[in-house]
Amino acid sequence: MDYGMALALTGAGLAALLAGIGSAIGIGITGRSATGVLSEKPERYGNLFILVVLPGTQGLYGFLAAFLIMLKLNFFGSGGTVEISNALGLQILAASLPVAFAGFLSAIHQGKVCAGGILMAAKRPEMALKAGAIYAVMVELYAMLGLVVTMFIILFGIHWPTPA
Repeated sequence: MDYGMALALTGAGLAALLAGIGSAIGIGITGRSATGVLSEKPERYGNLFILVVLPGTQGLYGFLAAFLIMLKLNFFGSGGTVEISNALGLQILAASLPVAFAGFLSAIHQGKVCAGGILMAAKRPEMALKAGAIYAVMVELYAMLGLVVTMFIILFGIHWPTPA
């Protein structure tokens, strides 16, 4: 029995799912910190907004990888999807793992870093973007690297069949 397409779509789903879950957790962490600060200092909303939404980018990276996989599978084409062997499906699943796991873990840890930046901004608002965002972007780098590795494998490391 041929499970190649199921493996490939599982990879696409994991990329979006795990990175999305990580982003939701990260934004939840930052949102709790921001609401605490904003209850006392609502004028800080603009400074804190960037730190709250920053962990959401990993979910976008996972979505981008999943979308790219589905495009390569001709998932949205009218001519039908391509034939995928079990081995190729496993390659596609493996290609999705860097962005899935890097996105999941980095979003959670970025949420923690951003929460620290939010708490720092409560007393020193001028430091919110200087230190808070800079430290958070350092964590973001690893999600970006996961996306780049996934994209390189999808675009250059897999020999895709042509649609029938």
